[in-house]
Amino acid sequence: MEKLKPEEQLKVIKEGVEEIIQEDELLDKLTRAYQENRPLKIKWGADPTAPDLHLGHMVVLRKLKDFQELGHEVIFLIGDFTATIGDPSGRTESRPPLSEEQVKENAKTYQEQVFKILDREKTRVVYNSSWLKNMNLKNFLELASLQTVSRMLERNEFEIRLKTGKDIRITEFLYPLLQAYDSVVLEADVEVGATEQKFNLIMGRVIQKRFSQEPQVVLTLPVLEGLDGKRKMSKSYGNYVGINENPEDMFGKLMSIPDELIFKYFLLLTPHKKEEIEKMKKEMEEGKKHPKDLKEQLAFTLVSLLHSEEKAKKARDTFWAKHKPGLTWEERLKGVEPQEAVVREKDLKDGKIWICRLLTLIGATTSNSEAGRLILQGGVYLEGERITDKNLEIDVKEIAPFHIRVGKRKIFRITFSP
Repeated sequence: MEKLKPEEQLKVIKEGVEEIIQEDELLDKLTRAYQENRPLKIKWGADPTAPDLHLGHMVVLRKLKDFQELGHEVIFLIGDFTATIGDPSGRTESRPPLSEEQVKENAKTYQEQVFKILDREKTRVVYNSSWLKNMNLKNFLELASLQTVSRMLERNEFEIRLKTGKDIRITEFLYPLLQAYDSVVLEADVEVGATEQKFNLIMGRVIQKRFSQEPQVVLTLPVLEGLDGKRKMSKSYGNYVGINENPEDMFGKLMSIPDELIFKYFLLLTPHKKEEIEKMKKEMEEGKKHPKDLKEQLAFTLVSLLHSEEKAKKARDTFWAKHKPGLTWEERLKGVEPQEAVVREKDLKDGKIWICRLLTLIGATTSNSEAGRLILQGGVYLEGERITDKNLEIDVKEIAPFHIRVGKRKIFRITFSP
């Protein structure tokens, strides 16, 4: 494939991007790289603070894939050192620090997930512990001296914490400097990240200049809203789709997104070009395409990308087999293997169990607060009847065995045992 000219590359890169700092610098870098027949170094870092990546991370990965297809080198930095500190970006309170063992465990699956999207042959994987762990105190203090407390307090997250009396750890002040130093070590030409990462990304430019390097260009990408259509996609909100989720769950979740998110998901997560997406949008507005058809197309595309076309076909067939209009609760249960769960006497209080506690106990949710949110969103059913009261207490011994459905994909058969 013939390499695109710098102006054409810039057009591809800009698609779906929130902000470029600075666009003229990026064009200049692209021009010189084109003339010298060399790739630019494109940096993206992820701290392994959890074992799984989700579609929110895929927004950045898709843009990195664009760079790879344009002939540039992607440097995937696993922040195994910085993860033990915790990135304050987007946080109104400190992250709980992680142990080295937790970080190592979480990092195991990162490469497997990332290479579902990125080209392994065009990606360099690095760990920032390889240079940060061995930094001596003199060099560390020299790095810390390159920035002021007043500059760090400019970031919105810290300003909010100061006003509300919440703690700011000294290590959190240092985090942007360490991320910036990563760019110095890697001599990054471009760094890509979400909009909430902007402060840290710009710090890379500042520190590179202090080390007499040409500053990296910063590309920020939109934050992806989760399945609820309101908050950013996050495991803590229970509104996420994991990159490693099984095809049936992934397909089903994507069929549940609000209509207003369809085209944003197409733009940020799929190879579809802006012109194609505008055409789809027009067809929906003119009534030529139903939102459900577009969601099916979106779900099929993403499952194919992250698994395979064959698995996408099977996931689609499974979804529609379960969601034919007019099916009774018993008919919907046919062919579905419910997960078995047992409630014991010790789990009950005065012979009953709180619905949120029950959902967490059987593994349907990770916390009582997540369970409460799902109930308020209308996603929990008891024997086919939607539960609307998050304070409901269930007399398990009286009605067991019974079925609980969470969302459209998880069904639990619950029995009681003394």
